[in-house]
Amino acid sequence: MGWQVVWNNFDYFLWGAWPEGPLGGLAMSILLSIGGIFGAFWLGLAAGLMRLSKRPWIAWPAIVYIEVVRGIPLLLVIFWFYFLSPILFGSPLPEAQSALISFIIFTSAYVAEIVRAGVLSLPKGQMEAARGSGLSQVQAMSFVILPQALRNMIPSFVNQFVSLIKDTSLAAIIGVNELLRTGEQVMNRDYVTTEIFVTIAVMYFIVCYALTEASRILERQMSRYQARR
Repeated sequence: MGWQVVWNNFDYFLWGAWPEGPLGGLAMSILLSIGGIFGAFWLGLAAGLMRLSKRPWIAWPAIVYIEVVRGIPLLLVIFWFYFLSPILFGSPLPEAQSALISFIIFTSAYVAEIVRAGVLSLPKGQMEAARGSGLSQVQAMSFVILPQALRNMIPSFVNQFVSLIKDTSLAAIIGVNELLRTGEQVMNRDYVTTEIFVTIAVMYFIVCYALTEASRILERQMSRYQARR
């Protein structure tokens, strides 16, 4: 009986009520994670480079931002944006938009540390050689340091992406119809628990494992490319 309920609602687990209604389920979880990691990458890249600056008025705002965000739970960030958005923006934000902003703000602090560690992992002579060839500080960082550092950051970026996919389940607390919430809706309607939670866990595992394997394949290809060079 329980597995029959799961099978009958499998499309709902994948898409929510779409196309009849708003998109939800696993598709919403993936969209939130993709949007979150895309926004967090650029914000985290800027914050990480700011933290590496030797100018205190540039570095300290980034340090405060990174340490404060990393020191509070993601759930608190989600609540903060959801309940304070009417004060900040004059009107409440949609639940999915509040969750997405929270994911970007939270994840970018960790991305910033990945960027900082990746840049510092390179020999200091790289920057000196680039500056000696006539490049400015910005040009040396953009064309010499970052391309090398970003290759080293790929495993850490993937780990952060996998964590974000799992963290999207916290969006259910403010009513976002992602995978966990769709499972709860089916469970409350059909009174099936174990099979639904097993299905949700398997779906999360498949997505995260596929992403991890893709990262390993990319790392092997890049290693072969570097070896040929």
